[in-house]
Amino acid sequence: MRWSAGAVARMLGVSPVTLRTWDRRYGLGPSTREEGRHRRYSEEDVARLRRMLVLTGRGVSPASAAAAVLAAPGGEVGPRAVEEAAELLDVPLLGTLSSSLIARDGVVRAWEDVLVPFLVALGERVAATGSGVEVEHLASAAISRALRAAAPVAGSASVLLACAPEEQHSLPLDALAAALTERDCGSWHLGARVPARALLDAVNSLAPRVVFVWAHAPACAVLAPVSELLERGLPVLLGGPGWVPVPPGARWFGSLGAAVTGVLELNRF
Repeated sequence: MRWSAGAVARMLGVSPVTLRTWDRRYGLGPSTREEGRHRRYSEEDVARLRRMLVLTGRGVSPASAAAAVLAAPGGEVGPRAVEEAAELLDVPLLGTLSSSLIARDGVVRAWEDVLVPFLVALGERVAATGSGVEVEHLASAAISRALRAAAPVAGSASVLLACAPEEQHSLPLDALAAALTERDCGSWHLGARVPARALLDAVNSLAPRVVFVWAHAPACAVLAPVSELLERGLPVLLGGPGWVPVPPGARWFGSLGAAVTGVLELNRF
């Protein structure tokens, strides 16, 4: 069965304006188009709208209800839904979408399939047009909070995560920390712009089994004390496009999934 917006509005007891709003803001619109006709709602589309009505009827905000509906099994939270929330500067919705994605798909899939494509597209737009910096900053902050909520401070940690000196892009380390937490591997996350001396001091104090350093830019990567860490006999893992070439003795990983696997392999012993 396929229904028009008017038919669905009458079926659910809502106005067509409400349906258009939910479509525009949250992506809860009709998913099919018949040749030569307007888009039509499928049975699955109507089922999602019924769930939306149930949640809002219980007092859940429309933004949170839409995020929960889309993140449910069979939902379709993708880069489009995240992008729309970011364009509206709807930080609560963006955070809810990110958290729902992580809960539904796990950190690695949520990061690689949805969040990274969204962030890459947003970054390319900012670089090309010079506009949207505020969207990029708010989106990064909301995603970071969702990832950090998924990776509470571990009681027992063994992996030290740090950005290279002057490197400000710490969001990938938030994702790595959250993904390791899912696998019962605790970590210390030193954050952005970690001076070489501070990283070495942290190694002395914490005695980690593995050190992972992120660098987006080569100018930051060359400042990291990789050789000093290797001289101490520590496994040094690297992430980010800044490591060109990869320092001898260290291991570089090009994706979150590969980094998680590499850390866990070394952390067994």
